[in-house]
Amino acid sequence: MYENRNAATVAVPAPQPPADGVTTPRPPSAPASRPSASALPAARVGPRDRVVERLSRFMAFATRTHSPYQVAVIRIGYGFFFACYLLREWPNRRVLFGDHNPWSQTMARTLTADTHAFTVLTWSGGRWWFELVYHGALAAAVLLMLGWRTRATAVLFLVGVLAIENRSPFAGDAGDDIIRIMAVYLAFTRCGRVWSLDARRRGPWAGGTRRDRSGAALWLALGPPLLWASCLHWDGWLGVFWAMWGLQGLWFALDRWAPRHAMRSLLDSGAAMLHNSAMLVIAAQVCFIYASAGLYKSQGTKWQDGSAVYYAMHLDLFRPWPWLTDLVSANMLLVFLLCYGTVIMQISFPFTLMYRKVKNVLLSVMILEHVGIAVVLGIPFLSLAMIVSDSVFLPTALLVRAGGRSSVLVRRIRERRGRYVGGQCPEGA
Repeated sequence: MYENRNAATVAVPAPQPPADGVTTPRPPSAPASRPSASALPAARVGPRDRVVERLSRFMAFATRTHSPYQVAVIRIGYGFFFACYLLREWPNRRVLFGDHNPWSQTMARTLTADTHAFTVLTWSGGRWWFELVYHGALAAAVLLMLGWRTRATAVLFLVGVLAIENRSPFAGDAGDDIIRIMAVYLAFTRCGRVWSLDARRRGPWAGGTRRDRSGAALWLALGPPLLWASCLHWDGWLGVFWAMWGLQGLWFALDRWAPRHAMRSLLDSGAAMLHNSAMLVIAAQVCFIYASAGLYKSQGTKWQDGSAVYYAMHLDLFRPWPWLTDLVSANMLLVFLLCYGTVIMQISFPFTLMYRKVKNVLLSVMILEHVGIAVVLGIPFLSLAMIVSDSVFLPTALLVRAGGRSSVLVRRIRERRGRYVGGQCPEGA
């Protein structure tokens, strides 16, 4: 009998002689093997194990930053959206939001007092104050799009968005309402983890573990304006900004003098939880937008008979390309399918999030629909705002693959540019 130390010991009973006294040869037995996993009894999962599993999931939600690529797309998209919006309205900025606005300062202050809206443009009616706020909002949008000091620029972007949008609330459309809401959520996210100048500064090529002195200097520079604003005109939003400023200062202090303190880990965990909660609220907000829009459309008689898109295409405000609009509206079957398809997709979109493949297909169709609305009806900013909002549901693998391809493309452009600068022209160029 051989002893196998790597396998379980199996007791083999001794062979018994037959009743007739004749011994018959026995076939060779198979070697003893470990029983399969299916043959083993299933492990019992008690209440304690379930509690531990739920706590581990909660800790993963609290300590790990989820959806870094999705929030990077949202940051770039909304920064680009607001920068383009301010550049387009730059010739008419004083009429729409400034000192030549028909919506006077008195009317704006009365409305903001009733609605508790926040805007710094009501603090002064002078032209230079308006020019400072307008161009400061434009600079904050560009810096946020590039990902430079996103902790500070996201808050400055929020201040600029609220200042411009709440100064003339009746001059915008649904796209302005979306960016006004999303800018609030974006200020609580870690939107500079990837695809940003912040990520490039924190990379392994940034020179080791140097102290972030420029970030602390920027934090100190934002303190006096916040104190001046609090003394000039106190508002509930200023209390939120003071809390953000104080927590960021505490983080800088711990990072400088006690980097391994438990309070530093607590602040990082709280920031991760706040980021994940903000991303969850952004996803829920997008679902509410689609569901409410679909339900309101389903109650209209023009949407019920499938002719709402036809009448929208024949309004003068939504005919940037009359020949294209007439071409689409001439096909009544296409118009009918667009009406019913829009209502069905908007109502069913929140329910498709449980099925990844169905959600990805429907998301692609809705993005194409927004592109069509931007081109045919001439509503580019509303369509861009919805496309950027939809990016919160894009698969991470798709975004990582797109980021890798764009990095390769940028590298090739730099190499080609370096050859031209060095005086070496590639063949065939």
